[in-house]
Amino acid sequence: MHSSHLLLEEPIRMASVLEPSKSTFFPAMTKIVGTLGPKSRSAEIICGCLQAGMSVARFDFSWGDAEYHQETLDNLKTAVKTTKKLCAVMLDTVGPELQVLNKSEHPISLKADTSVVLTPDQDKEANSNLLPINFSGLSKAVKKGDTIFIGQYLFTGSETTSVWLEVTEVDGEDVVCLIKNSSTLAGSLYTLHVSQIRIDLPTLTDKDKEVISTWGVRNNIDFLSLSYTRHAEDVRHAREYLSNLGDLHQTQIFAKIENVEGLTHFDEILQEADGILLSRGNLGIDLPPEKVFLFQKAAVYKCNMAGKPAVITRVVDSMTDNLRPTRAEATDVANAVLDGTDGILLGAETLRGLYPVETISTVGKICAEAEKVFNHDLYFKKAVKFVGEPMTHLESIASSAVRAAIKVKASVIICFTSSGRAARLIAKYRPTMPVISVVIPRLKTNKIHWTFTGAFEARQSLLVRGLFPMLADPRHPAESTNATNESVLKVALDHGKASGVIKPHDRVVVCQKVGDASVVKILELED
Repeated sequence: MHSSHLLLEEPIRMASVLEPSKSTFFPAMTKIVGTLGPKSRSAEIICGCLQAGMSVARFDFSWGDAEYHQETLDNLKTAVKTTKKLCAVMLDTVGPELQVLNKSEHPISLKADTSVVLTPDQDKEANSNLLPINFSGLSKAVKKGDTIFIGQYLFTGSETTSVWLEVTEVDGEDVVCLIKNSSTLAGSLYTLHVSQIRIDLPTLTDKDKEVISTWGVRNNIDFLSLSYTRHAEDVRHAREYLSNLGDLHQTQIFAKIENVEGLTHFDEILQEADGILLSRGNLGIDLPPEKVFLFQKAAVYKCNMAGKPAVITRVVDSMTDNLRPTRAEATDVANAVLDGTDGILLGAETLRGLYPVETISTVGKICAEAEKVFNHDLYFKKAVKFVGEPMTHLESIASSAVRAAIKVKASVIICFTSSGRAARLIAKYRPTMPVISVVIPRLKTNKIHWTFTGAFEARQSLLVRGLFPMLADPRHPAESTNATNESVLKVALDHGKASGVIKPHDRVVVCQKVGDASVVKILELED
């Protein structure tokens, strides 16, 4: 870790702290993932979330059935049409998650310094002395002195809705634990996490496969969040499974790093995955608190250099019940942006929080402020140095487009792409201006009917920092050959003007393929 990893422009003028924030069409370059649930599933609320800056909707299958999530997704589609704002869909798998089942749903009070038994007998009722769990192998995995955490939502340490247990005895299939803090567990389902212990369950469970092959296929999911990814093989297995499910061969896999095992194999996982989710809730239990920030900085740096999106979770927990984040949380969001994160994932804050729209809006504003002081020069030099020489053709074009845009103070970079790869490479170099990714649809046939590709690629740009997709009309050429021809470039420029990013006399950098050659052009706009 080098001290220069803190990417901050210097000096920051104190006067800028007092300047009011300006609202823009793109709320922030950093993307926001919102988890949709009980408090955020109506079309009206989802419209508010999209207007506030949510670009990816996450569906967490740890709870709720496919029918419930389908209703929510139908409302999302309505909201997308109403707001005319593109939104991608992320399916979050359950994975090898251990759960405590409370069929009665009565609150369970646990008192410090008393004992509680964890049993795999799911027919028994949960009470203050006995908690049934969904895994029969816990007694073989743990030993005396191990640490177990249980809670409906994972665990800040201050709340009384989570409990910390210490294993005192293993009795057959039951595990006897000493309760370390008094708490009340409410609801029907709580997550159980054993610190730094391998749980011998598959990463992609049969239940996950069933959900993906039915709900996932029906809704053409853009992203699969692979919970508890521990090895590169987990990602390969998931990709092989998706490749046999029609259009889902295009679905991007985001590996969710939640424990020390995933952290240990991080480099291999990063090579295989399309992006990384840093699940700081579980990681905060597996790692000592003083090590979490180190992992975050190292992991985000590696993702940046690989040109793969990094998304951070658990940032504004207190906004689940409050209208404002704590000072520490606001600073944490800004530091994540300065570290180089592509996206912020909101979980309980939007799923069951009282202020889903306000939370997205607040996080977006913090991101936008942090982006203003992000040290682009230092980052650009690091990225170029990391790639080394000789650069690949595409890498050279992408870095040149960004360098040219910064030198001429362009207001926007427009990139024509069909796979999305060129636009992602440009975004990898973190230009100071937005990148409008114009996705040119491709025509394909299965010998029975014709289809256009492009929608997947456009939506998948929605999790890359600074990238704003636009799906082109396949009937229009990339550029006009005569004055009457409505070109895609003109449409993209009009889109930029309408959104307020492009003004008269601005300079725009355009990156496109002409024949076999890639071309970077600088346009100076007239009135």
